Amino acid sequence: MTYSSDFRRKVLSVSEKEGLTIAETASRFCVGVASVVRWLKHPEPKMSRNKPATKIDMKALARDVLAHPDAYQYERERRLGVNEKGVGHALLFLPPYSPDLNPIEQKWAQTKAIRKQLFCSIDALFKIEPFYVA
Repeated sequence: MTYSSDFRRKVLSVSEKEGLTIAETASRFCVGVASVVRWLKHPEPKMSRNKPATKIDMKALARDVLAHPDAYQYERERRLGVNEKGVGHALLFLPPYSPDLNPIEQKWAQTKAIRKQLFCSIDALFKIEPFYVA
């Protein structure tokens, strides 16, 4: 975790003002001794990483999901050339199944309502009522 630069400055100023040792400063602010030592050398946090940022091409990921909807994540990782966490963070997982969101379930609810009104079987209903997909 990176502490903000204003927190670092506050810790160092209190340490200097009150004449605290590094260990006393660390225990007072509940931070590690190594962190306080590092802040004394470099008060500002690093703004760059040691490795290049890797981005997933979202269009390629979308094409891969369409082409291979049942693929495991490790298979997608191999095809897209990314690490194991990258695909997991980029994929949008669907919520658990909900019949309220499924259009076919809504159509069946309409069909059952018509069937109750007409007091007939499903087979008779399909012969009477022309069904279409709206």
